[in-house]
Amino acid sequence: MPHLLLLEDDADIRLGLEQHLKREGFALSSFENGRDALKCISQSAAGQAPRLDVALLDLTLPDMDGLDVLRAIRADARYRTLPVVLVTARHEEIDRVLGLELGADDYIAKPFSPRELVARVKAVLRRFERPLPASPMKVGEIEIDPSAMTLTVRGSMVPTTATEFRLLDYFARHKGRVFSRDHLLDSVWRDTAYVTPRSVDVYVRRIREKIEPDPENPRYLKTVRGAGYRFEGPK
Repeated sequence: MPHLLLLEDDADIRLGLEQHLKREGFALSSFENGRDALKCISQSAAGQAPRLDVALLDLTLPDMDGLDVLRAIRADARYRTLPVVLVTARHEEIDRVLGLELGADDYIAKPFSPRELVARVKAVLRRFERPLPASPMKVGEIEIDPSAMTLTVRGSMVPTTATEFRLLDYFARHKGRVFSRDHLLDSVWRDTAYVTPRSVDVYVRRIREKIEPDPENPRYLKTVRGAGYRFEGPK
């Protein structure tokens, strides 16, 4: 039974989601404000509360922005790879992109049906159920260890989200091949009904910031104009 953290300040929406999620087999920790949700996350990470499997965060909250909760989750090494789905009434692309850049794994815009939301959460969970290849690998100054889910760049450990790690691992294991955005969505995300090619661009930018000496002039993760992206070893 996956354990889900639900953060939603609207009481009617929260109650409806609680009922639907429980019927779908989720255990819940449900909150109406960011302060209490962060307390739960901290206790869970310390082993004082049940381990969380996924978080569903509303962006508009009475005490803080939901993005602040997301930042706090990604800043905690114990939950850096926790799958996070954002719920937003904001329809501007910049808000959605900002959520992805801060480490969200998916988002859903209000209004939505409970069935659609549950499908999105399950899609994110399925993405992380697939095992990664066991063998570590090294490309230039980059070391990738799937068994520990760690990335080391120039001798220093670099934190990643689970989606970032899976995408980088896929690139590195197919060095020299050019992949379109649609191919990457099929291979890494799988559930392509709920994500867009724009998501790939956001994650590529985040990966470059973590592995490249100069992200604006990448040595490893190259753009192939009109085709997609290619991962290369350093020349």
